[in-house]
Amino acid sequence: MNMLPVEREAIMPRVDGMRRNIQKLEELAKLPFKEFSEGDAFDLAQHHLRLALEGIFHISSHILSRLPGARANEYKEVARKMGEQGIVPKAFCAKALVPMAGMRNILVHHYADIDAKRLHNIIKKHTKDIDTFLNAIKKFMKHPEKFGISLR
Repeated sequence: MNMLPVEREAIMPRVDGMRRNIQKLEELAKLPFKEFSEGDAFDLAQHHLRLALEGIFHISSHILSRLPGARANEYKEVARKMGEQGIVPKAFCAKALVPMAGMRNILVHHYADIDAKRLHNIIKKHTKDIDTFLNAIKKFMKHPEKFGISLR
């Protein structure tokens, strides 16, 4: 069976964008909470976090669509399958990637309910999780043959 290759152009521009999102989030995380919650920083943090999380799940869905039996229909399932396929560590999936799927859904569907304190805490303590994901993707991109697929 000929499998479709992973498309660099479906992944690399998103990786670059996610790195910019992380940089913005790290800048916003340095703000004192009062300043963060009363100004535009809160809205900007939601925006950049949503974009970074959308990037994670777009990249993940693209990769999984190339692997037999790995397609997923919901974001938490995408997160779990990334661990099951060995693209990211399983422990990372449970600890970070599945909760990221939940946060992505909140940012997209329940944005009016987002608590400024929770968001400030997330960007202060969890942007490294996005880096962890990107490092796993970097490893995957160097050796996709380990998964029986190629790059184009």
